[in-house]
Amino acid sequence: MSTTGRLGVLCAAAVLVLTGCTGGSGAPDLPAVEQPRAPTTSASPSYQRYVALGDSYTAGPYVPNTDLANGCLRSSGNYPSLVAAALDVDTFVDVSCSGADTRDLLRPQHTFRDASVPPQLDAVTAATDLVTLGIGGNDFDLFGTLLQTCTRLRDLDPAGAPCTAQLDAQGTDLDRQTARIGHRVATAINEVQTRAPRATVLLVGYPRLTPATGTCPKLLPLARGDYRLAEHVAASLSTSMSHAAEQVGAGFIDVYAASAGHDICAAEPWVNGRLTDQEAALAFHPFSTQMQAVADLVVARVR
Repeated sequence: MSTTGRLGVLCAAAVLVLTGCTGGSGAPDLPAVEQPRAPTTSASPSYQRYVALGDSYTAGPYVPNTDLANGCLRSSGNYPSLVAAALDVDTFVDVSCSGADTRDLLRPQHTFRDASVPPQLDAVTAATDLVTLGIGGNDFDLFGTLLQTCTRLRDLDPAGAPCTAQLDAQGTDLDRQTARIGHRVATAINEVQTRAPRATVLLVGYPRLTPATGTCPKLLPLARGDYRLAEHVAASLSTSMSHAAEQVGAGFIDVYAASAGHDICAAEPWVNGRLTDQEAALAFHPFSTQMQAVADLVVARVR
């Protein structure tokens, strides 16, 4: 079977990458946040060892060309690869993995069948002088709630807000979840800084999924009223990640702000809709246009 065919079999739906390819539970949270440390900078930085950490929004499944990578579905066209090429780094290590959450930075991640990958932070050494981290959306099943639960509930009331109503009835506080994600991300950055004290560390945020106004149910099948829920959660997550980076003295790449006008419904989207295109992007995942835009932001920040 071809690589493309095997990818289709292993992760035929986006929710598998977002929530179903990682395993294990009960792993401890990352250690408590220490005091901030400013990233190392210089007038003309030249990076020797660049390590990329993150989930599927970093790994870039189906952004050609995709390597199975023990189930991580990592693309050679993702933003870390573009950054490494633009900066001409001596050593580039990309351990981003689809389905990862912050706990997988410190524990082995189970991907599919019997496959697993080491903790991502194992790649961060004292010699590392540049790190990008894009993670958090899978924690507490945040993305799974929006892109699996909410899309499934649409048919109950397409003109209403059935997902918002169900979450309210369950007492699910997504703002509290994004705040907790921010804390986890801050402690993750702190651990990176401990392992690589000379490194410039950049936290990379997530893009917009929904438009400022209007809907596009064929691409993003949410009930009309639940579009605002998705927008609120994305904005809240971006704010929490920005605060996390500030708390520990890391840089923040604000992809949410940069992707204005490039949501799933836009004429020039940065994120794919509900149908996987094996030559472009997994469902609900970034296109190569977003990968290039994020790479440009990272390079501009560190040069």
